[in-house]
Amino acid sequence: MIPPGGEPAFAAFDLVAIGAGLAFEGSLPALQEALGNGASPGAAVVQAPPGTGKTTLVPPLLANMYGAYGRVVVTQPRRVAARAAARRLSALDAGPGDGRVGYTVRGERRAGPETLVEFVTPGILLRRLLADPGLDGTAAVVLDEVHERGLETDLLVGMLAEVRALRGDLAVVAMSATLDAPRFAALLGDPDGGAPAPVVDCPSANHPLEVEWLPAPAARLDIRGVSRSFLDHVAAAAANAYALAADTGSPVDALVFLPGAREVSHVAAALRGRVGRQVDVLELHGQVGAAEQDRAVSGRRPGDRPRIIVSTDLAESSLTVPGVRLVIDSGLSREPRRDSGRGMGGLVTVSCSRASAGQRAGRAARQGPGKVVRCYSQQAYGAAPAHVTPEINVADLTGAALILACWGAPRGNGLALPDAPPPPAMDDAMEVLRELGAVSDGGQVTAEGRVLAGIPADLRLARALLGGGAAATGDQLAAGVVAALSGDHRAPGADLPRLLSQLRADAGPAGRRWAEESKRLASLARRQKAGDPDPASSAANNDEAVGAVVALAFPDRVARLVPGSGEAGQYLLTSGTRAGLPAGSTLTGHEWLAVAEVSRTEGRDAAGTGAVIRVAAPLSAATAERAASHLLSDTVEAGFSGGRVSARRTRRLGAIVLSTTPVRPTAEQGRKAVAHALRSEGLSILSWSTAAASFRRRLAFLHRELGAPWPEVSDSALLSRLEEWLEPELEELAGGKPVSSIDLARPMRRLLPWPEAARLDELVPEMLKVPSGSSVRIDYPDLDDDGAAPVAAVKLQECFGLAESPRLVDGRVPVLFHLLSPARLPLAVTDDLTSFWSGPYGQVRAEMRGRYPRHPWPEDPWSAPATARTKQRK
Repeated sequence: MIPPGGEPAFAAFDLVAIGAGLAFEGSLPALQEALGNGASPGAAVVQAPPGTGKTTLVPPLLANMYGAYGRVVVTQPRRVAARAAARRLSALDAGPGDGRVGYTVRGERRAGPETLVEFVTPGILLRRLLADPGLDGTAAVVLDEVHERGLETDLLVGMLAEVRALRGDLAVVAMSATLDAPRFAALLGDPDGGAPAPVVDCPSANHPLEVEWLPAPAARLDIRGVSRSFLDHVAAAAANAYALAADTGSPVDALVFLPGAREVSHVAAALRGRVGRQVDVLELHGQVGAAEQDRAVSGRRPGDRPRIIVSTDLAESSLTVPGVRLVIDSGLSREPRRDSGRGMGGLVTVSCSRASAGQRAGRAARQGPGKVVRCYSQQAYGAAPAHVTPEINVADLTGAALILACWGAPRGNGLALPDAPPPPAMDDAMEVLRELGAVSDGGQVTAEGRVLAGIPADLRLARALLGGGAAATGDQLAAGVVAALSGDHRAPGADLPRLLSQLRADAGPAGRRWAEESKRLASLARRQKAGDPDPASSAANNDEAVGAVVALAFPDRVARLVPGSGEAGQYLLTSGTRAGLPAGSTLTGHEWLAVAEVSRTEGRDAAGTGAVIRVAAPLSAATAERAASHLLSDTVEAGFSGGRVSARRTRRLGAIVLSTTPVRPTAEQGRKAVAHALRSEGLSILSWSTAAASFRRRLAFLHRELGAPWPEVSDSALLSRLEEWLEPELEELAGGKPVSSIDLARPMRRLLPWPEAARLDELVPEMLKVPSGSSVRIDYPDLDDDGAAPVAAVKLQECFGLAESPRLVDGRVPVLFHLLSPARLPLAVTDDLTSFWSGPYGQVRAEMRGRYPRHPWPEDPWSAPATARTKQRK
């Protein structure tokens, strides 16, 4: 389309030629209309199944509409997909020149001034937005595969919505393969809060698909991850299914889905032994080189052998592998998960969503009838989640939090994101940023934070690259460590120095990629770092230099061997997490480690801790302390136990105790220790004498019956007023006086209200005088016995002539008498003596006078003299 104002400054893409045979060609007019036919750039959401051609056709359409005003930038969630999409569109473009379609991924750029359509990864576009929030020179942005709910793509949705609100000439198109379209349409709608963006649909282009369920006899996962038996089952299923497909006609290509690079390599090796040389078995994952990736995703040329492509979810939706008619699906995927309790994150193996399973299966029916073999049961499929879990809900948000702070939306406040970041994960991320000096206490980005955000690496690795570690150990070594940790490399036995040695010696694609990335990062560090070298990175040998860089990046993961943990070798991290090394690790026995990666596990590698160290390097004690110096503390910790205050001076590196020695506590430390012990263990740690306990029960009874001003004396109430009634005794305990020497009866009296305290003995007397002349102790109820009455236990003969039960608290509560035999055994319980003498006493007299003849049992208890003596003594 010719833009308003004249002829375009470039030759338009031939959409008819490019879209030949692609289902989305029929939807181009609807998309063009939804975007306003180029008169005023707008926003739209494209909903189309994988393989319909949306990635191939939408970018050149936008270039034709808006190319006179700037470039069309297309995000792809993976580097291999960005390269493949760019090369496919470039191959289909018959326009002049070779540079009209380009791409930019980490460490590789194929784009120039003549580029009209540029494919990039989301991280590349995020950094461009931070450097140039207006995206000058960009006319349109296409966010592909938004249904995958990658964290960076979610951030782009919110940030581009703001750019559109400020800049009315930017077109934005979000493309989804599943039914998330309404969510993104609302986010990209009218910036003034009007209607959502229009949604353009495209019917599925899939052909008939046969589904076969072939579950393994054993579980897919065991305590070590994906079980070897299940991987062998997948390899056998793929070989058998491929042999059957090949026997039915012309050879077809097959695609095998597995969760990670290790599983891909295992199954690929097994398949090579089964299918022989007549079939090419190719691997497709992040660790193979760009040339091998491109070979796997390119179409088979005449004369090429049939292919079985063993892939991670790279081939799930973001790129099309031509010629595939057979799919073998493990039903597993790797997703990020964050363990907030241990402060760690990483990738875990889970069942893929039903939406992902559908996209995988659809790969077999793009160009004709196909078949999918699912190596799991229909029950497992039904139990899987409907959609992939949004990464923002489960991943470490440290990098995202820095991007949001740089954007001017700390914590994502005010930004229209598909899902709000979980507050606990965001709190943790902001704390890490504050520790790194990337944000202020108020959450605003600092100058150092802006520099860190521009480094294409994990935030903490970027800090190590730019900080003292790079200066003191050498830019190249620090860059090599960061490159290794940023890549998809697996450290043998978790030994990072050993991995680096292997990469240096590797002349293959993995070694070359690492060397190129190391060189690029070293150059970046030399350009951007500033300041004096940080001594935290000095080290005695090369292995410890590696550890110094890691420790500078992850000071919360500096680890020390736990004494007495035996051959299992448990390590305690400064964060407080315990973890173990993999079995047989060459790092076993080192006292100090700098840990780059630790993840949850249930395997025996965890040394019984539930967490296993995946990547680490040796470290000296001195370097550990310097690298994590902000975690060093030297405190006196006073405690109260065994009735006395004691204290120890403890030096810690985070949760790791470096040394501890006994010291004499100060008075203030002693007071705090006693108060803390009382609040945590309760008042029972004090020595309650009989008098003190009795006095407390009397006060509790008064508070129950009369309320204020009589004080509440429950544990919680007394603890809340601890200094008010117990301060002198706290001082004595803090000074070393044993708790057994403290009489609590005196401090309890400090709680009495005045002048009401003068009536205490009148309202709740401690003793009760009975007709015999004896004074009997009144037992008041326990504090937690709300309905009980005060009790007087007295021999029956001492109460002759007492017509009514005495009443306490100004006559409110009668005393409950426990009338006892001469042997002080209970005869009757009553708070109504009048009724007792008139009735039950006769039966008691009949039963007791023969048993206790020496004691008086008169027929008339009203007039008989009360006595505590026998008849003879009387």
